[in-house]
Amino acid sequence: MLRTLVAFTLLVATIPSTYGDEPKPKRTVELAGSLEDEALQKEMPANGVVVSQKVWDKLTKAWGITDAPKVDFTKEILVMGTWKGSSFSITPTVDSEGDLKITSFGTKDLRPGFRWKVLSLPRDGIKTTQGKALPKE
Repeated sequence: MLRTLVAFTLLVATIPSTYGDEPKPKRTVELAGSLEDEALQKEMPANGVVVSQKVWDKLTKAWGITDAPKVDFTKEILVMGTWKGSSFSITPTVDSEGDLKITSFGTKDLRPGFRWKVLSLPRDGIKTTQGKALPKE
């Protein structure tokens, strides 16, 4: 079943789109990793969003992210997710009202520890996340 899912995903990923997809924003941050200590998963902000250098520094220290990219939080925010399976994806979308939604999809093959991803996103136009105000910090 997993092999079929992976094969299908690879097949779909190689089919060119003919529906005029909007260009994806250039990301200044696109990081991923894996940590064995599941207790560190709680270091991720509950809403999956980082809007300040202070929170980013705390997270990179806790998760051991070396050479973390600099982020201009006046222009960008970071979205993130974690997963206990071997791989996953996160998809941030902003609706017409400025609400940021973060969705995830991943494999069901649970492994020790957790996997994480962090992506940058232009801050312009984002007013809320998951229907709640963006954090101050």
